[in-house]
Amino acid sequence: MAGKAAAPGTAVLLVTANVGSLFDDPENLQKNWLREFYQVVHTHKPHFMALHCQEFGGKNYEASMSHVDKFVKELLSSDAMKEYNRARVYLDENYKSQEHFTALGSFYFLHESLKNIYQFDFKAKKYKKVTGKEIYSDTLESTPMLEKEKFPQDYFPECKWSRKGFIRTRWCIADCAFDLVNIHLFHDASNLVAWETSPSVYSGVRHKALGYVLDRIIDQRFEKASYFVFGDFNFRLDSKSVVETLCTKATMQTVRAADTNEVVKLIFRESDNDRKVVLQLEKKLFDYFNQEVFRDNNGTALLEFDKELSVFKDRLYELDISFPPSYPYSEDSSQGEQYMNTRCPAWCDRILMSLSAKELVLRSESEEKIVTYDHIGPNVCMGDHKPVFLAFRIAPGAGKPHAHVHKCCVVQ
Repeated sequence: MAGKAAAPGTAVLLVTANVGSLFDDPENLQKNWLREFYQVVHTHKPHFMALHCQEFGGKNYEASMSHVDKFVKELLSSDAMKEYNRARVYLDENYKSQEHFTALGSFYFLHESLKNIYQFDFKAKKYKKVTGKEIYSDTLESTPMLEKEKFPQDYFPECKWSRKGFIRTRWCIADCAFDLVNIHLFHDASNLVAWETSPSVYSGVRHKALGYVLDRIIDQRFEKASYFVFGDFNFRLDSKSVVETLCTKATMQTVRAADTNEVVKLIFRESDNDRKVVLQLEKKLFDYFNQEVFRDNNGTALLEFDKELSVFKDRLYELDISFPPSYPYSEDSSQGEQYMNTRCPAWCDRILMSLSAKELVLRSESEEKIVTYDHIGPNVCMGDHKPVFLAFRIAPGAGKPHAHVHKCCVVQ
């Protein structure tokens, strides 16, 4: 039975996971990943669960199709999920369409004890009761139960071939309506370019993209509802500030390409101590001599450089982060806590919410700690991203009084 008698209401679990690595090395990584995921499900016993995946299918979707099918089948039929008798799965498998493909996968699971749950039909503009298990894939553009969009290429010309975008669904539980948005924003293409300015040019692109999504989900087409936006935001620490802090007493050497004079490497050395190399920076190299700084006290000393969300402080809320940077972990299955030296570790994977959703989450907080924001698999290789989850309860009566779900059910 889901939930605890001591804590009434509807238990909700939201999970975001960039799973690209799982399909590049399924034999070594998927078993561990699923075991850790199921453990979180078992611990929190949600009535309603949402799993938002990015890079679903890995770098080569066509070659990974059999692994994709196996992963989906496992999630839907495993013993750990047997009490979830209704499910909706939305997989963007339209990899041949450069114009539309986002590689997003959204999974929603409903516990057998959950009686009244409805999903919004964006075309009919009304809620429909959720029954059975259904999988939608290939061209999600024609599915009325969601909105899906790849970021327009003319809007982001600097990211022309990227598979970035969002999928939005809307749900109504206990007269509480909320949108769940699976999102994947643009990455840093070069550590050297990211280091040049504060904030970086890439930060500006992500700001623009996230603003685009927020404007889309609160426009006038539909009744307004609370919303949770969770996925791989690719938020990075402010590179210039981090490097200045990590290399306070170091001197910088610039290495240029002989033919183009372009900067290809920066080497930071201690002024004394035999000119020891502290940091090496290349397009895809961030090699700092002491990784412990990213793990000590869960890396929280570096949170002052995590600035990208501050632009949206009037629109988005996030619980306090108390887990280490979620990316880029080693993809070696024997290295569960080691970061790769390709990028500066950062909190890329996040669960954000509207201010009305914040009230929904925090209203359920009591003397017993029932709101948890954390990562999954701290000591196990989960791929290059650690999944991040938010567990909370929707308090009884939190929804709009006497809401009629077939018209609207908006959280006050």
